[in-house]
Amino acid sequence: MSSLLTQKTKLTATDLPKMDIFYSVLLGAGLTAAFFFFKFPHFLQDCRYIMSMLWVGSKREKFRERNYTLLDSFLDRVQKQPHKSFIVFGDEVHSYLQVDQESNKVARALQAHSGSTMALMLGNEPAMVWILMGLFKINCAVSLLNTNIRAKSLLHCFNCCTSSVLIAGAEYREVVCDVLPELQAKRVCVYVLGDDGGVEGLHNLAEKIERQPNTPVPPSLRENISMNSPALYIYTSGTTGLPKAGLVLHSRLINSSLFLSMLGVKSDDVLYIPLPLYHAAGLQIGLAGAIELGITVVLRRKFSTSQFWKDCRKHDVTAFQYIGETMRYLCNTPETDNDRQHKVRLAIGNGLRADVWHDFQRRFGPLEITEFYAASDGNISFVNYIGKVGAVGRVNFFHKKVFPYALIQFDAEREEPARNNKGHCVPVPTGETGLLVVKITKVAPFAGYAGNPEQTEKKRLRDVFQPGDVYLNTGDLLKIDHSNFIYFQDRVGDTFRWKGENVATTEVADVLGMLDFIEDANVYGVKIPGHEGRVGMAAVTLKENLEFDCREAFNHVTGVLPVYARPRFIRVLESMELTGTFKQVKVKLVKEGFDPKVVPPPLYVLHESSRSYVPLTQTYYSSIVGGEIRF
Repeated sequence: MSSLLTQKTKLTATDLPKMDIFYSVLLGAGLTAAFFFFKFPHFLQDCRYIMSMLWVGSKREKFRERNYTLLDSFLDRVQKQPHKSFIVFGDEVHSYLQVDQESNKVARALQAHSGSTMALMLGNEPAMVWILMGLFKINCAVSLLNTNIRAKSLLHCFNCCTSSVLIAGAEYREVVCDVLPELQAKRVCVYVLGDDGGVEGLHNLAEKIERQPNTPVPPSLRENISMNSPALYIYTSGTTGLPKAGLVLHSRLINSSLFLSMLGVKSDDVLYIPLPLYHAAGLQIGLAGAIELGITVVLRRKFSTSQFWKDCRKHDVTAFQYIGETMRYLCNTPETDNDRQHKVRLAIGNGLRADVWHDFQRRFGPLEITEFYAASDGNISFVNYIGKVGAVGRVNFFHKKVFPYALIQFDAEREEPARNNKGHCVPVPTGETGLLVVKITKVAPFAGYAGNPEQTEKKRLRDVFQPGDVYLNTGDLLKIDHSNFIYFQDRVGDTFRWKGENVATTEVADVLGMLDFIEDANVYGVKIPGHEGRVGMAAVTLKENLEFDCREAFNHVTGVLPVYARPRFIRVLESMELTGTFKQVKVKLVKEGFDPKVVPPPLYVLHESSRSYVPLTQTYYSSIVGGEIRF
C-alpha cells in the first residue's frame, strides 16, 4: 500500500510542471477570447449571418440553373404537403392542394389571355393568391395595383405596363366603372370578381371560374418562362408625380422568397400578414417566403387593432409582419390582462421607433423583433440580426463585399448628391447621415421601371467614385454609428412616407393645382411628435383676386387623393421661393413646420368632422403635438 501511495505521489509531482503549462495556456486562451469578444461582441452573430448569406447564395444559384420559379416552389409544396393549411382567412381554411386546384380553374378561365400582362386590383383575400398562381400557370405577368388609387392614377398605372386585362374585386366595381370608357377605348378586357351589376363592358370572372374543372392546365403554356421574364409590376411613388411600376423578374421573386428565412421565420411557424399583398413586403417577403418555407399564412383583409391579438390567439400565430405605425397602434390600445397570452415569438418589419420598440416588448412580452431595410425598386437589403433597438441593419464586411454600397453627402438645397472637385461623390464620416447608394452589379441588378426609361435612368448615379461606375440612388438617408449599426433617417427628393405609404409630392401638388383659386403648390412632409414618418403639408399661392376656399379644397382633396396622401396642413404664401434652376425650395418650409407661432396666417388644418379645412389655432396645434389629437 505504501509503495502505491509513493508511486502516486511521484506521478503527481512529475506532472506538476506539465499542469502549470496546461493551465497557463488555458488561462491565456481564455483571456484572449475574453478580450476578443469584448472587442468584437457580435462576432458570432456576424458569422451566423455570413453563413445564412452563403446558404441564400447557394439556393439562388440552384434556382438559376434549374430555371426554378415561385410557381415551381408552390407546386413542390403541393406535392409534399397537399393537405397542410396554406391560407387561413377568417373562418376559411384552404390547403395547399385546394389553392392549387382553384388556381387551375383560374388558369382555365383565363387561358385565352395566356402570355399577356394582367392588372389586379384586389384586396387581401384567398382569391388573390390562387389568381396569382393561376396567372403564372399561363405565362402571364401580373401588375399589382394599389387599391387606393383612383381615376388618373389608376389609368396611368394600368397603361404603363401595357396591360390588356384588368381584374378587380367586387368592392372596386364603382372605381373601375369611373374609368371604364377609357379602358374600353383601348379594348381592355375588364373582369370583376363578382356580380357585374349588368354594366356593359364588365364580365363576371367569379362565375366563369366556377364553371371550370380543377384539373391542371398543360405545362407547355408556361414553357417560355425564364428567370429573366417579368413576373410582377409593383408600384412605388416617385418624382414623376405618379406611381412608377417597378419590374420584378421571376429571378427576383423566387430569390425574395428566401428573405423570410433570413429574418428568422421557421418551417413550423404560422405567419400573420395584415399588410396589403400589392406591396413588396406583403407579397415578395411574406407570401412568397411562406410558400418557400411551406408554412401557414393567416391573411387579414386590412390591419385592425381590435382584431389583431384575437386573430393571433385564434390561429396560434407565431410570427407576424408589421410596419412601424401598426406597432404604435397596438401600443396605443387600452392594456388588458391577457396582453401576453399569445404564442407570437417573432415580429418582422420596418419603421419601428425605438420608444415603441421598448413599449411593445414591455407590454406584449419579450418576443423577438427583427427590423430590416429593403425597397421594391432597390437592389440591397439590410437585416438587424443583432436586435439592436432602433437599427435597420448592421455593416457586415462580407455583405458589403457582395453588395458594394456607400453613404454619400447629399446637398439638401440642390436636392442632389454633393461632388468634389474631381466630379466624384463624397462619402460621409461614420456617425453622419448620408444618401445610400448601391453599386449595380450582376448580383445586385436594377431592372428599372416599366415604360419609364427617364425615371429608370434617373435612379442610376454615374461616376460615383471612379469614371464609369454606376450606382443605384435609393433616395434614402441612412446613418452608420461607430458600432457599425445602420439607422434609417429619412427620404429625400419628391417623396415622403406616411401611414406606411410613399407619397409623391408632385402628384399631390398637381391635384391641388386643379383648384381654380390655386396658382402654385409646393408639397412636403412635416414631422408630428409620436407619429412615424411625415404628414403631408402644402404651401400654396393664390391666383390674383381669389381667396382660399376651405370647403371646396376639402371636397376636392378627399375626393381625389387616398387618405395617406391628403395634405393635413395648408399654408398660403404671397409668393413661392424658387432656386436658380426654378425648383421649389422645401428646406425652409419643412423647418418651419405647422406651428402657428412660426408660420404666419393663413394656415389651415384638414378637419374631417367639419368637412372642411379650418384655421389652425395655437390651442389645436398644442393638442396635436401633445398627442391629444392623432392622425
